[in-house]
Amino acid sequence: MRDLNFNHLRYFWAVAHDGSLTSAAARMNLSPSALSVQIQKLEHQMGHELFTRAGRKLVLTEAGRIALDYADSVFKAGEELISTLRGQPAASRALLRVGALTTLSRNFQLEFLRPLVRRHDVALIVRSGNTRELLAELEAHALDVVLANSPAPSDARVTLRNHLCAEQPVSLVGDPRRARGHFTFPEDLRTQPLLLPSLESEMRRRFDRVLELAGIRPIILAEVDDMAMLRLLAREGEGIALVPPIVVRDELKSGALVEHYRLPDVTETFYAIVQKRRFPNQLLSDLLPAGKAATAAL
Repeated sequence: MRDLNFNHLRYFWAVAHDGSLTSAAARMNLSPSALSVQIQKLEHQMGHELFTRAGRKLVLTEAGRIALDYADSVFKAGEELISTLRGQPAASRALLRVGALTTLSRNFQLEFLRPLVRRHDVALIVRSGNTRELLAELEAHALDVVLANSPAPSDARVTLRNHLCAEQPVSLVGDPRRARGHFTFPEDLRTQPLLLPSLESEMRRRFDRVLELAGIRPIILAEVDDMAMLRLLAREGEGIALVPPIVVRDELKSGALVEHYRLPDVTETFYAIVQKRRFPNQLLSDLLPAGKAATAAL
């Protein structure tokens, strides 16, 4: 293989970070056509297109995203070399970009990322957002994995893989001071105020069906789509909360909350969604569940 032309790589690196051939060319005192030729030479050498066009904007292909990661490492290594020779050493680290649904349990996110959290050779970027935003970033190769409560929709424009990471039980929990005697399900829910996930949650929909079959019309104190907020409201002690125990694990352990009832037919699922790529991030092999089949959203 021919040696890599680092001038071509730097031109690509500048355009990739700028997102515009014209502005990158102006910044580098080159004509757009001359800069375009240099990038085409790099693409020819690598055997892959590095950009596609979206209107006037240049968008990285999968190969382009991989090339950018390496280019970042190359030029960062140059900076580290200078720092080292000046007596200021710095270590380069592998990078994993994670998108997490805003409503997702923080405890689950930590459990998923735990194998990498204490590795000094790994840098983690965790972004929160809604499903549409995160999957769009995944498709654009700006994220390596998306964590969600449900699999990717089947209308995705690219092949996505849904890895079922965990299936957690769901419980009714509350302040121990509200627990007077034995809790009877579902009868006690005729009078006890409830703190519930929003109607967009699958576990909420399942819970509503259970109550409907039992003829219970619940007293809903609050509907919350953020598990962290639901946890805080449960700690206030004004109502019984419907949550997976992992969300309030620390409170249950300390006795700040107690589990009144574990619902046998309601669960919460946790998925890691990845895009089918020729060049997957190797760090994912330490995180994705082994032995569990990945289903494709086609």
